[in-house]
Amino acid sequence: MTDAPNTPDQNLPGAGNPASGPSVRVLGQYVKDLSFENPGAPDTLRGSAAQPNIDLGIDVGARSLDAETFEVEIILSAKAERDGAALFVCELNYAGLFQVRGLEETQREAFLLVEAPRLIFPFARQIVASATQDGGFPPLMLEPVDFAGLYRQQLAQRAAGGAAGEPAGNA
Repeated sequence: MTDAPNTPDQNLPGAGNPASGPSVRVLGQYVKDLSFENPGAPDTLRGSAAQPNIDLGIDVGARSLDAETFEVEIILSAKAERDGAALFVCELNYAGLFQVRGLEETQREAFLLVEAPRLIFPFARQIVASATQDGGFPPLMLEPVDFAGLYRQQLAQRAAGGAAGEPAGNA
């Protein structure tokens, strides 16, 4: 064996200058807003055989802070009711700050509304589970979300509405 220095093979695609290709960095993640309401406590915390009805909502938004920095926000809401009485209401706005370089506009939009939320969703899911558990209920474990499906729905709505030129927004 020879002791050759570790230099990139200039004939390989993308090996010459790593800064020239697309790059994505997660700059931070944070809770923007968290609300947990337990309006019927302590009465609603007593055991009951009836399963609660849980209404879940999710929305995704992205906004540009500058040419390369974007905030992606997941907005989650969960409301549980049993026999017409509200057990709890949990609302979370969780965001990530992303640096995106070298992506075309359509690729960037898809990244911001599909891959970025997929990266931060597990953290938002844990916060919701902890909040419901801290409120005296079993932890609410949200199922994985198909962000690609949400994005496809948004694209279909744009196409049907003739609003193909609208900027990236909610999915």
